Amino acid sequence: MLKVFADRGGTFTDIVAVTNNQAIIDRLYQHPQRFLIVPLPNQQWIIVYKLLSENPEQYQDAAIQGIRDILSLTDDQPLPTETIEVVKMGTTVATNALLERKGDRVVLLITKGFKDALRIGYQNRPDIFARQIILPTLLYEQVIEAEERYDAQGNQLIPLNLEQVHNDLQTAYNQGIRSCAIVFMHSYRYPHHEQQAAKIAQAIGFSQISVSHQVSPLMKLVSRGDTT
Repeated sequence: MLKVFADRGGTFTDIVAVTNNQAIIDRLYQHPQRFLIVPLPNQQWIIVYKLLSENPEQYQDAAIQGIRDILSLTDDQPLPTETIEVVKMGTTVATNALLERKGDRVVLLITKGFKDALRIGYQNRPDIFARQIILPTLLYEQVIEAEERYDAQGNQLIPLNLEQVHNDLQTAYNQGIRSCAIVFMHSYRYPHHEQQAAKIAQAIGFSQISVSHQVSPLMKLVSRGDTT
């Protein structure tokens, strides 16, 4: 049996496998420059392998290719799933994109009057006497204020202006933005307006749509918006 644990990074994918199959080990011992093999008690071995995360000329998925290489399979051979006990994946790709600001361009759709709410935040001041306040970099590129409002009791004060939302989102889409985050007041309990806006964004063609009542169905607009 084979257990596989893979960590996919932005540049390399690291794979650690555990097996009790002597035949696999005998084959891999012929390539000491590629595979690190560590013997364990009870006739088991750890296999350590590294390969490029992106190599489209050679393979489509690094983790699957790593398993193929460990099992010495050719491209046309199926994976013997009956001999693979477990596969667990971890990745830092999303974290790297977040830290390096290399993600997709994002438009934020938020209740009218709260355009700067995420920028203002909670005004936390670790250094209360600092004269220069350094604000965190925002993840969205544009903000659209939607005419809509529910109160805390679920009363619809202002119906969602569907035409305005469609026109503004279409403008953002025409500018090349493909990701949309939707954050409305009190939507964690009353999500109808967010659902309507999400349908509009989907019809326009946005490939990534995040709505706050699904991503973080909690009180407080700012924390819910930051998560979304």
